[in-house]
Amino acid sequence: MTEFTHINTQGNAKMVDVSHKDITKRTAIAHSSIQVNDTIYNQIINNTAKKGNVLNTAQIAGIMAAKNTATIIPMCHPLPLTGIDIQYEWRQEDTHFTLHITSTVSTTGKTGVEMEALTAASITALTIYDMCKAVDKGMIIGETYLIEKTGGKSDFNRSFSQ
Repeated sequence: MTEFTHINTQGNAKMVDVSHKDITKRTAIAHSSIQVNDTIYNQIINNTAKKGNVLNTAQIAGIMAAKNTATIIPMCHPLPLTGIDIQYEWRQEDTHFTLHITSTVSTTGKTGVEMEALTAASITALTIYDMCKAVDKGMIIGETYLIEKTGGKSDFNRSFSQ
């Protein structure tokens, strides 16, 4: 059975001590998505949304979120991030369009950046929702998950396609 590393001997929360870990390059890639109707899709791709450039604003929000992950997730270590990138891919489905969001976050440090990548992808989707909710509150934010993690003791690569 795996022990919880964020619990102290009294059963209370603690931040894990990573001082003994090696400094390595660490990267994480995460995914999220948001389903939108035709009207929102057209406003986004034609840059006619009333609140401005939706994808650019969402990208900046995702980058800011990655940089601030330790301030909103209690046991995350504050990390000096060396790179953050957010990519978009539209897919047309039966009755809607889905925007797939991929965030890639890197650091050189003693702990990984999975939470930063997941936070970036999530906040990007939430920002798109916020900027478009006046048009349709029925948007659906999809599954958010880790695609890949490299560096540190172990690597991870999700084996199913997105």
